[in-house]
Amino acid sequence: MSKLMNTYARLPVSFVKGQGALLQDTEGKSYLDAVSGIAVCSLGHAHPAIAEAICEQSQTLLHTSNLYQIDKQQQLAEKLCDLSGMEQVFFCNSGAEANEASIKIARKYANQKGIKHPKIIVMENSFHGRTLATLSATGNPKVHEGFYPLVEGFERVPFDNIGAVEALEQDSDIVAILVEPVQGEGGVHVPQAGYLKTLREICDRNDWLLMIDEIQTGIGRTGKWFAYQHDDIIPDVLSLAKALGNGMPIGATLAAKKATDILVPGNHGTTFGGNLLACSAAAAVINTLEVHNYIEHVAQKGEQLLQDFIEAFTDIDAVVNIRGKGYMIGIQLNQPCGELVSQALEKGVLINVTRGDTIRLLPPFVMTQEQTQQLITVVSQLVKDFTQTN
Repeated sequence: MSKLMNTYARLPVSFVKGQGALLQDTEGKSYLDAVSGIAVCSLGHAHPAIAEAICEQSQTLLHTSNLYQIDKQQQLAEKLCDLSGMEQVFFCNSGAEANEASIKIARKYANQKGIKHPKIIVMENSFHGRTLATLSATGNPKVHEGFYPLVEGFERVPFDNIGAVEALEQDSDIVAILVEPVQGEGGVHVPQAGYLKTLREICDRNDWLLMIDEIQTGIGRTGKWFAYQHDDIIPDVLSLAKALGNGMPIGATLAAKKATDILVPGNHGTTFGGNLLACSAAAAVINTLEVHNYIEHVAQKGEQLLQDFIEAFTDIDAVVNIRGKGYMIGIQLNQPCGELVSQALEKGVLINVTRGDTIRLLPPFVMTQEQTQQLITVVSQLVKDFTQTN
């Protein structure tokens, strides 16, 4: 009997080695990783630039704590602000922690405005983390089960529905909107063009904070450094993690405009966040993405990948929707399809099914053309066989 807590429904495979878009298991079998560690390893596995940065830093100094100045942290913050248009950064260790910091910024902002019972507008079908506050913000009842009472102060509305947000404009307790630019865990739902831009306008006229959760979409996944850049806006608060470290745990909460200088010493903190090792890895990730122009690559190849899947499923009625942006694709079926994960594993391809009926593909940016074709061929054949027999 395993000594691990039973918190994951793990697949019967263990990986011991990786290279680029491929993973190798204990038996020596290779797999095409179309999940990227859940949108983490965008530069693939064992990338030499990332490995070198980690190795070099590990031989010098790993951790000192935030009691002291950390030059690499300062440098990484400056780079992230240059890329995002934001003004300040708080480093942590994960996406949930980054969203916790966002929520605390909204609460402190409300406190400064004299609002005693602040509310944050969040979206149905959303996912923001597993801590008590972030699971309370999450718009999935299954995530809530067993953890009542939830943290108060979240007002839920349908995603991609401006009218539902406007209907709350008279509520004087609203202080912020927390939204994913593309709902990842919710099934890769892409909102209509201009959705974030309109939310920005609503926040501006009501003096609310626009807080964008780019844990899954950030650092190039949608073909821009940050998905909100498709709408040519800047949020007040931005949360990042996942791909920022390419496997090294690091998260970040960025602030701009009226969200700057909200948190002060004593309000928030972390022991490990932004240590030298994590910041060295993240700096190497950003530099590699820039040097090799991967963001433009994702924008171009992602659009082609989406079109290839649309073409592959043209005559399959059981495929009700194919959607995506960049290297973030959802293939929704008219029935639960979780068993496809194990079937793909047998074929040497790692995929994920979310919301029960949607295949989610989050391939690494370094996937070759041959590997791309392998992904299309295997997934399309699996879906065709599955829908013909179910």
